[in-house]
Amino acid sequence: MNQKPLAELTDQELLEAAKKQRSTNIINAFIIGFLAGIIIYSIAVNTFGFLMIIPLFLAYKLINKSKYEREELENQLKKRNLK
Repeated sequence: MNQKPLAELTDQELLEAAKKQRSTNIINAFIIGFLAGIIIYSIAVNTFGFLMIIPLFLAYKLINKSKYEREELENQLKKRNLK
């Protein structure tokens, strides 16, 4: 399913996207916390290796993706004087 760029969404669709992003942020926070727990466990067990790099990389990607999407959505909301 192709997603339309945020600039092409109607006002109602943009507000729905903002509402959906709030729930996505909660899920991402849970996943990042879970990955941080894996990293802390790896440090506690003294296993510095490839299995510790994978959660770091995944957390980094989740943080950057959500940051970019949040900023883009906020810019569109401000541009249209919504919210």
